[in-house]
Amino acid sequence: MAELNGNPVTLDDLQGLALTNYGHFTSMRMEDGAVRGLSLHLDRLVRDCRIVFGVELDRARTLGYIRKAADGVTGVAGLRVTVFDPALDMGRPADGRDPHILVNLRPAGAMPPPPLTAKTFTFTRDNAEVKHIGLHPQLRLRRDAQVAGFDDAVFIERDGRVSEGGTWNLGFVDQEGTVIWPEAPVLPGTTMLLLQSLDAPKQITAPVRLSDIPNMAAAFATNVTIGVRAVSAIDDVQFPQDSPVLAALRDAYVSIPGERL
Repeated sequence: MAELNGNPVTLDDLQGLALTNYGHFTSMRMEDGAVRGLSLHLDRLVRDCRIVFGVELDRARTLGYIRKAADGVTGVAGLRVTVFDPALDMGRPADGRDPHILVNLRPAGAMPPPPLTAKTFTFTRDNAEVKHIGLHPQLRLRRDAQVAGFDDAVFIERDGRVSEGGTWNLGFVDQEGTVIWPEAPVLPGTTMLLLQSLDAPKQITAPVRLSDIPNMAAAFATNVTIGVRAVSAIDDVQFPQDSPVLAALRDAYVSIPGERL
């Protein structure tokens, strides 16, 4: 189901989104009416709206639309909130200053899914700090990785620093059991931020170069859809799937209480 500003969405409502593809979004995992990191998701929507449209998003009104769309939904569901201006014209993007709120609900899969494999590509997302809807470059590289026999892509900066995955944050565990988040242009994912707020295990943010990957004890992917998902291979480097540090991270994450809608 989908609602735009609290009303059933129509084909006409979506034409601007489909044809112009300018806006931003956030995705959540709702479990029995609660969302881990709900406040972080709302913070992201407000922050990104300033960057993408130059206006202040009404936080309370946005939460109201989310609550309305989720009313009566039980169990586990995926919830995506997309912010776009239906009247925006491709020739005059500066005129797009009336963002609307599109809320979609869809089934959510089990968490975490099986370990994934990834192929590296030299690439930096445009406006990496914004969760914008311009996904073609990421999906193209994801496709290229899958054609090559991998599940997804990992991005490498031109200076050799590892940054992030196709639509997820990437983390490593070093030989001492410390979690390392790559220091590079990345999306500040809500799952990553929640994990970074934990007291244990020890975590740092530091540059990780392509040449450092073979020295890591484990690797993992994070976002709201997958939680903490083991990465079993990056290029030809294999990682164990049963790291106790990843198990501890996973258990700690699922124990974080959700915020009620």
